[in-house]
Amino acid sequence: MTCVVPILFGYNAMAQVQIYNPNADAIKDLNQAIERAGVQGKHVLVQVGGNWCPWCVKLNKIFTTDSTIMKVLNANYVLVKVNYSKENKNEAVLEKLEFPQRFGFPVLVILDDHGKRIHTQDSGLLESGDGYDTKKIVSFLKNWTKAAIGKPAN
Repeated sequence: MTCVVPILFGYNAMAQVQIYNPNADAIKDLNQAIERAGVQGKHVLVQVGGNWCPWCVKLNKIFTTDSTIMKVLNANYVLVKVNYSKENKNEAVLEKLEFPQRFGFPVLVILDDHGKRIHTQDSGLLESGDGYDTKKIVSFLKNWTKAAIGKPAN
């Protein structure tokens, strides 16, 4: 019985995580991110996932706690989160993003500052062991900046 209690507490803690908002207007959020990216001379990084997904929670944690990743993200991207859950699959947005869910969750999509998709990243390739690898994430992020693909910042 003592083994069941920690599992239940772990499940309950995961169920309470609110990283992705199923009630958000994802199309509006995406359009605002594209507009900000144009003004700031950045790309848009779309983080698609759900609160139900342990790997989505892990990715968000490293994005928000690792200072090296945060520095690259903040300098080069406008980040927007798109929910995928039974409550709201955001099918219209995922169609606009060319169906990134085919890679599983979480999945990352990079858009230019006009909203054109330039890359979809299977986040499984950024993993190492039971978590995400900072070096792999930083390399991925740096490889898709405006400077890296030959598009000068505005």
